Amino acid sequence: MTYSRILGTGSYLPETVLTNAKLAERVETSDDWIVSRTGIRERRIAADDQKTSDLAYQASLQALQSAGLAASDIDLIIVATTTPDMVFPSTASILQEKLGIPGVPAFDVQAVCAGFVYALATANGYIKSGMAKNVLVVGAEVMSRLLDWEDRRTCVLFGDGAGAVVVGPSDEPGILHAKLAADGRYRDILKTEAQIAGGELAGAPYLYMDGPAVFKFAVKALSDIAEKTLAEAGVAQADVDWLVPHQANLRIIESTAKHLGLSMDKVIVTLPEQGNTSAASIPLAFDHAVRSGKIQRGQTVMLEGIGGGFAWGALLLRY
Repeated sequence: MTYSRILGTGSYLPETVLTNAKLAERVETSDDWIVSRTGIRERRIAADDQKTSDLAYQASLQALQSAGLAASDIDLIIVATTTPDMVFPSTASILQEKLGIPGVPAFDVQAVCAGFVYALATANGYIKSGMAKNVLVVGAEVMSRLLDWEDRRTCVLFGDGAGAVVVGPSDEPGILHAKLAADGRYRDILKTEAQIAGGELAGAPYLYMDGPAVFKFAVKALSDIAEKTLAEAGVAQADVDWLVPHQANLRIIESTAKHLGLSMDKVIVTLPEQGNTSAASIPLAFDHAVRSGKIQRGQTVMLEGIGGGFAWGALLLRY
């Protein structure tokens, strides 16, 4: 039987750093207020001429180098994003052109902050079925362009960036189990509803979030799906070496870790330096943990994320 495993990782963060202090010059807030409620100290902001595909391209080059593969070895590209370069074609198609590999199937996945887990689970299915061999999976976002910089409830939370992994075949289990979920009944508590209609923008163009409602839903949903994923995989909580959660809010991360019986020194946290980068947050954190030497080959890692939709998921892997 063919399994799939992560062969290499990569990431990219824009050069511009927006600290809480600098943000306080634009909106009524403070470093203490932001840190105490979110754990975020700064975030990266894409340059005006940078698009999501540009960030994805840089992260992809790193992941390919880490995997020891050339772009021509890739036979499927999946990009998780909520901030595509354009309505269509897909950002994955644009990334394919930048990588110089025409003909390779490429598509986007839209599950907001859960997008990378959805995309990685999809890649796993392609490889196990024999429909693909080496898959490039990217989470990339320019969330800063959805923000109302006068709304301190949302503009303090998000940042831009991209993370990528190359997934390939293995004789030994790598991705052990994935579990995905969604519930459209909660779509109105976290959304950007704008659409193009008749050549004009229809609906509110900025990100809207009901913070307390999102927090309440996220804590329960992430705890439950992590527990179910472990049970279905036949893996005990004590056997999990690392948790790599979506980087949305430090209190949500702490609550999930507690539910899993993990101390925070077994949780990868990049939130203070990066903010919430939506679909990019999990691969960014994963790459950071691999390159810093925290996550080692053979260790068991739980990835989990939740975003607007609501869509959420967890994926258990042996790195």
